[in-house]
Amino acid sequence: MNNTSASSSPGRATVPSRPRAARFSRVPETGTAPLDEPTVRRLEAIWETRPGWRGWLSTVDHKTIGIRYLVTAFVFLLLGGAEALVMRAQLARPNETLLTPQQYDQLFTMHGVTMIFLYALPVLSGFSNYLWPLVLGSRDMAFPRLNALSYWVFLGAGILLYASFPRGQGADAGWFNYVPLSSAAYDPGPNIDVYALGMVLLGISTTVGAANFIITFLRMRANGMSIARLPILVWGTFTASCANLLAVPSVSLAFFMLWLDRNVGTHFFDTSADGRALLWQHLFWIFAHPWVYVVVLPAMGIVSEALPTFCRRPIAAYAAVALSTVATMLVGFEVWLHHMFATGLPPLALAFFGAASMLISVPSTIAVFAWIATIWTGKPVFKTPFLYFAGFVLMFTVGGVSGVMTAAVPLDWQLTDTYFVVAHLHYVLLGINVFPVLGGLVYWFPKFTGRLMHERFGQWTFWVLFAGFNLGFFPMHISGLLGMPRRVYTYPEGMGWDTANLVTTIGAFVFAIGIAMFIGNALASLRRGERAGPNPWRAAGLEWSTSSPPPPYNFAVLPSVRSRDPLWASDAHLARPGYLLHRGREALGITPLGGEPDVILKMPDDAYSPFVLGVSATFVFVGLLLHSEALTALAALACAAALLAWLWPRKELGQREPFVPEPAPPVDPELDPGFDPEAPGSDDESLALPVGSAGEHAGGWWGVLTLVVTEAALFGYLIFSYLYLASQSAQPWPPEGLPKLGVSGLNTAILLASSGLVWLAGACVRRARTRPAFWSMAAAVVLGSAFVGIQFFEWHARPYGIASNLYGSLYFTITGFHMAHVMAGVVMLVWLAVWIARGYFDGRRDAALNIGGLYWHFVDVVWLFIFSVLYLSPYWFRSR
Repeated sequence: MNNTSASSSPGRATVPSRPRAARFSRVPETGTAPLDEPTVRRLEAIWETRPGWRGWLSTVDHKTIGIRYLVTAFVFLLLGGAEALVMRAQLARPNETLLTPQQYDQLFTMHGVTMIFLYALPVLSGFSNYLWPLVLGSRDMAFPRLNALSYWVFLGAGILLYASFPRGQGADAGWFNYVPLSSAAYDPGPNIDVYALGMVLLGISTTVGAANFIITFLRMRANGMSIARLPILVWGTFTASCANLLAVPSVSLAFFMLWLDRNVGTHFFDTSADGRALLWQHLFWIFAHPWVYVVVLPAMGIVSEALPTFCRRPIAAYAAVALSTVATMLVGFEVWLHHMFATGLPPLALAFFGAASMLISVPSTIAVFAWIATIWTGKPVFKTPFLYFAGFVLMFTVGGVSGVMTAAVPLDWQLTDTYFVVAHLHYVLLGINVFPVLGGLVYWFPKFTGRLMHERFGQWTFWVLFAGFNLGFFPMHISGLLGMPRRVYTYPEGMGWDTANLVTTIGAFVFAIGIAMFIGNALASLRRGERAGPNPWRAAGLEWSTSSPPPPYNFAVLPSVRSRDPLWASDAHLARPGYLLHRGREALGITPLGGEPDVILKMPDDAYSPFVLGVSATFVFVGLLLHSEALTALAALACAAALLAWLWPRKELGQREPFVPEPAPPVDPELDPGFDPEAPGSDDESLALPVGSAGEHAGGWWGVLTLVVTEAALFGYLIFSYLYLASQSAQPWPPEGLPKLGVSGLNTAILLASSGLVWLAGACVRRARTRPAFWSMAAAVVLGSAFVGIQFFEWHARPYGIASNLYGSLYFTITGFHMAHVMAGVVMLVWLAVWIARGYFDGRRDAALNIGGLYWHFVDVVWLFIFSVLYLSPYWFRSR
């Protein structure tokens, strides 16, 4: 990528003249030569969060947010574990009456929701939020405020999902929430509404977090950290984040459609009105099967990153492990019907998806053999983290083998809805997640806290957990093979399940004791643990080149990487310090593939807007749950105000003043005798980089690009639902006759014309023609508003409503989703016109204009697909 653009004016950002820090192995405290005290104090003043409640609410520090994710996820782990123990007490003996059927339904549903959605991924997000900038050699995540928003929305969603549980009104149809069991006819209370709205809110948190990880992966890395030199840790979270962008819209749409069925009277899943219950399963499992790998691949990344430290060698077959991570997720998207083999699918579909389900074991096996090879060819050091990682390899193998067994269609028909599937699920989602998480906590505990956890007690804890886990969940395989169905709250004597259930219950309590021991060890070590230096494990990653805990700015001098394992590198590949940025919150942006310096990014300060937006968004869903139009409207206005404060442009962030970072101090030759001042690159080097963000350098441009991807997936699932239901309908389609193309065709032309005017406004701004730019943008606003008005007229003229029939439900939902995007886009265009008139944009400062234009063009392109499907495809359906 070119280092300059037509929309940006490069400043002079000078690479320090090969300031030659001491080798990481020789100066483990910092990995760089010591900076003068005024520079360090200035960096701390720039990056440190203010003390007190103001800082607590406004911080955007990735380390603080990562710790919050970890702590909150562990609280949910304890809640889910307590629910599991109560259920196991109920199932310990036949004919137990500790719980009523209704109480058991809520317990097993909330247990699944908690462990799968509120613990498994958020705890991994905690690791990634804390560690990514450190292992990538960066100052922060790509979007610090978006990072904070993701946490606040996650917390709000978790509270919302649990709000009705103490009143006996929690979700009670299983975490998979199959219809028609979850429809209003069979479950009329607020239980399912809470679940549906909570999951939509949680989907927002997951999606914005995924976008942040993806752009951080692409843009926020150390100089020289190419794709081939990335820490193996990041591949799992990056792949999972890409999957989240594409998969989460599916389940969010499914829950929103279910909420509409229950509260508005739509007919998406109503079989009595030509809807289809199987549509729910398609939408749910399109999300849920990739989600298994979403909560597994980052955990695999933890093992692949930390296991080599205790084997004293790099990971075996790095490239194969990275590629297998990507391949696992790609194949995972193709096998959602694996969960629907018993629904009456055609034989061809069964054969194809059965084969694909077995194929997915191949990339997973590559990772297993790489871990085994790493251990076999290394020199293992049997510390507590190593035990957790080795135990994980065993859990991964057991869970994988039972998964391949259910890929065989005849066997799956026998095992579906038995406890064998429950055992497989726990080995995959608990064993493959919890053991790497606990091992990772022990491994990075010194980095988090500056102290080591107690080693001997930690090993005792591992063996208690390992024994309890296998004692608790392996007998479930036997229960399932003996025919015990899942989701039963009790069972009669004489079925052959008594012993297996008793052993399972004992194992569950032993496992709980192990978790309590781990938490006790962590809390005690936090106060009295042995103090750790920067790199107590003698590890290879960049995170161990900083102090423990790291300073607020992570790296005083951003490192320059020439090796995949910089702290183990030979003299020829030492990680060298690079840019010294201390004139504000600044970070280095690099090219996505080569890792070459591309831009000096201005990072945002701490702000209240993420907290306000997260709380307001939560209350929007509370208002929907309570059917309170006033509360919903007030919360939506608060969201709009927070967004406006968030997005308001600041002139100082767009200034292109010359920027010259001061070079780091020279290195004492005694500390780095391998430094050759005559070596290539040893002389003064400078590189012209844009300062700030504009054009393709703008972080917001990349962020909106990810928004376009996930919104395109959302509309894709809407169109899929339309085509699926239309193809399955036994009624004339549409029932009210063929749509008229005149008004809708005119509206299409209006919207496309507005897109051209937005492009013209941007072109005028880049030519410093402010007045034509303003009037072009104003005309685009008029045309966009005209589209909204004509669409409302067309809605009013329809002889049916959203609840009249299935076609009406589809038509008004699809066009309504698009209308919401158009109205948001019109508001965005209005503010862009205002900012153009006030002179915020010029030929060098146009990032917001490019971002708004990208969004508006996307909205227009989506309408072309909607027009083709809603207005043109009925002619094809009628001609069949």
